[in-house]
Amino acid sequence: MAKQSDPNSKLIAENRRARHEYAIEDDLEAGIMLMGSEVKSLREGSANIAESYASVEDGELWLINGYIGAYAQAKTWGHEERRKRKLLVSKRELARLWNATKREGMTIVPLRLYFNDRGIVKLKIGIAKGKKLADKRATDAKRDWNRQKQRLLKHHSG
Repeated sequence: MAKQSDPNSKLIAENRRARHEYAIEDDLEAGIMLMGSEVKSLREGSANIAESYASVEDGELWLINGYIGAYAQAKTWGHEERRKRKLLVSKRELARLWNATKREGMTIVPLRLYFNDRGIVKLKIGIAKGKKLADKRATDAKRDWNRQKQRLLKHHSG
């Protein structure tokens, strides 16, 4: 019997604001090129992708402004905390992302940074369209109504 591993258990960082700020149309998993000190720092859980975004530049996909904290033991051979990091996707996916950003005016937003079941760092990115203030309010109202409905059902059944 094969053991099922859940990637949520190895979550490093999550961009919780992304679903509030953007309407996510599609998402995909991308690899990320890292230095050894960055991987060790991620194992300690020191990362933040809340203010970062991805962009297609010179035919390659880059994660910009992603924060990975310094690793204490890597003194001279450490890494820059907010450097541009190359994301690894297939040529077909890269072309699709480029079309979405250049033609349709969408944004590539990092959603989750995690270790997969093989222990490799992966980044889930979403192709998103920015929400207007009215859309954000509608989302909040819908979420509040669902919470209230759950409370009423729980109270009514108990």
